[in-house]
Amino acid sequence: MMRTRPLKVALLGCGVVGSEVARIMTTHADDLAARIGAPVELAGVAVRRPGKVREGIDPALVTTDATALVKRGDIDVVVEVIGGIEPARSLITTAFEHGASVVSANKALLAQDGAALHAAAEEHGRDLYYEAAVAGAIPLIRPLRESLAGDKVNRVLGIVNGTTNFILDKMGSTGAGYQEALDEATALGYAEADPTADVEGFDAAAKAAILAGIAFHTRVRLDDVYREGMSEVTAADFRSASEMGCTIKLLAICERAADGGSVTARVHPAMIPLSHPLASVRGAYNAVFVESDASGQLMFYGPGAGGSPTASAVLGDLVAVCRNRLNGATGPGESAYAALRVSSMGEVVTRYHISLDVADKPGVLAQVATVFAEHGVSIDTVRQQGKDGEASLVVVTHRASDASLTGTVEALRKLDTVRGVASIMRVEGE
Repeated sequence: MMRTRPLKVALLGCGVVGSEVARIMTTHADDLAARIGAPVELAGVAVRRPGKVREGIDPALVTTDATALVKRGDIDVVVEVIGGIEPARSLITTAFEHGASVVSANKALLAQDGAALHAAAEEHGRDLYYEAAVAGAIPLIRPLRESLAGDKVNRVLGIVNGTTNFILDKMGSTGAGYQEALDEATALGYAEADPTADVEGFDAAAKAAILAGIAFHTRVRLDDVYREGMSEVTAADFRSASEMGCTIKLLAICERAADGGSVTARVHPAMIPLSHPLASVRGAYNAVFVESDASGQLMFYGPGAGGSPTASAVLGDLVAVCRNRLNGATGPGESAYAALRVSSMGEVVTRYHISLDVADKPGVLAQVATVFAEHGVSIDTVRQQGKDGEASLVVVTHRASDASLTGTVEALRKLDTVRGVASIMRVEGE
């Protein structure tokens, strides 16, 4: 039997995502009530600009006092889609203190203070759900922490930022330069006026921290994630990748060490073979590849951003939290029992593609090969082209640690025959 008294929802933020959440709550009210077992009611909407017309939202619900809204005491669920660290952090903890569960899409806050927020939720017996924080509409967090709860996840490899994937896809498919592809992404609305958070990997790094924490049952903060942007990727890098049968993606990579004693989380551009499923992810789409002991290889794919996709994930969490509320229960909280060591980037082992500008004369290749050998880095393939006294030398290594590769490059720069290091890129997905 359906409960007649509605569950009350406070919405913090009414931008692209928040307005879509409000719209779906209104237009799908009957379906949501049937799925939950009780009606849900939008009880208040906190905004910064109250005078703005918000279609479909009763102006009487709009307030600029978000703190008063979450302190009301009759609110069952707070939906936070304002982003940033403050005031979101204070509002969420206040919501817990006053009896509300929370659904959030705030990746930056969760990556920085997820442990404290989970602790506050547990202290007050409330839920903290955040499916929308990582990959928009793609169901990812719930499968990792529920469906794969009995499995051992070893690796999470993914494209978790649609803006960067659009830019790199455009560069790879048309031969466009970075700036040209970025300008098109901006014109189409895929890139913000200031794209730094996306193209320099900050957005993806926050998501990597969240994914690593869930996958490996270990607290991983944003500061633990190695981050490298993609603004230095060139058309020449794509030509080199093509010659290797690869393309280039900005990847979030979370890995368990072979001995099981540590984990790493990193974000950087990488070459991946065209045969890998992630290589075919086009445009502004996201995809995440999960490798585990029992399930093997799983791939999650779909739109990773935008009002409707993100609102879909928010509403999915809202339904789950409301069901828990009706049953007097809470869903899964933080699982950090493993407490594995988070290792540094210097310990990461992978393959590398290094492009060198060198003098076109006898003995250069031997000198370069000697430097690699002295630093314990094994060479897989070498390709050399020369003209008019200058040459390019492309070296692809076998698997090597980041620290050993760094030492190798420093030594190469000291050779008189090496004019410069044109590019260094990791090779993943093999």
